[in-house]
Amino acid sequence: MANNTINKEEIEKFSKLAEEWWDPDGKFKPLHKFNPIRIELIKNKVIKEFNIQNKKKPFVNLDILDIGCGGGLLTEPMCRLGGKLTGIDASMKNINIAQIHAKKNNLNIKYICASPESLKIKKKFDVILNMEVVEHVDDLNLFIKSSSSLLKKNGMMFIATINKTLKSYLFAIIGAEYILNWLPTGTHDWFKFVKPDELKILCEKNSLKLFEIDGVNYNILTDKWHTNKDTSVNYISVFKKV
Repeated sequence: MANNTINKEEIEKFSKLAEEWWDPDGKFKPLHKFNPIRIELIKNKVIKEFNIQNKKKPFVNLDILDIGCGGGLLTEPMCRLGGKLTGIDASMKNINIAQIHAKKNNLNIKYICASPESLKIKKKFDVILNMEVVEHVDDLNLFIKSSSSLLKKNGMMFIATINKTLKSYLFAIIGAEYILNWLPTGTHDWFKFVKPDELKILCEKNSLKLFEIDGVNYNILTDKWHTNKDTSVNYISVFKKV
């Protein structure tokens, strides 16, 4: 078993693209389009779970960790919703981009170049975001175990990833990378995709109980993402620490 979860090839791949994080028409364009549905889903589920009344700044007093934060595309909106944000990424280049962008926008976010197992931090978090990251790591069990150890009891962990199905191969790789050119060729490795049941078993081993699961699908006619019960390609699972 590896003693860390960092896949060097994956880190190099995303480091090369780091300059493009905040370009809505650049290499991360699909993520910019995907972001509103992620923000909405996280916000609604956190408000419901923690019974939050303040709808404008619902994340006030919540410690939130964004793992594999990249350039801060999701970290910044979470901060704007009032959260106390820490963003970690194994690519120093990504962290530098995120820090510069946060400073430019006067956002108080703590960015650290680390993976969950190497993060030297005393506090635990109310909410942990593992969005579009588990399909890029080595030793998934260690990754989930390390992430879980950073979560408070009754805290929430969001894991967004891609199912391992024939449909996901056709849509997420052939369609997105080769036909539509949404993503650079080689962004995803189908063999690293994770089935919801496998993720659930892995998380249960590490004190995380499945709370909810939503499918996330793209509508080509409206050019928007929406949630439903179809988890055959993209899905977001919500776990609670027990």
